[in-house]
Amino acid sequence: MQMIYNSPVYCVMEIAGFDGEPRGVEILDKLARRETYLEGELAESFRSGVQKIVSGSPSVEALDGFISQYEGLMQQPLAFH
Repeated sequence: MQMIYNSPVYCVMEIAGFDGEPRGVEILDKLARRETYLEGELAESFRSGVQKIVSGSPSVEALDGFISQYEGLMQQPLAFH
């Protein structure tokens, strides 16, 4: 698991399989205290969208705005240990 983005609102972690290849993406909404896990085509679509933003002039607002499109999928409550 590797953190790839961290803002005051969101944290995004890349989850790798045993072979080291990216397997999925976990997105945490810190304010709503919810999370979701994306894999397969949905994870690839997320990565592609982030890559487009990063290739331009990335800002926290642009990245957070993009990530907010996935809020509807964030149904799992966060549990801090």
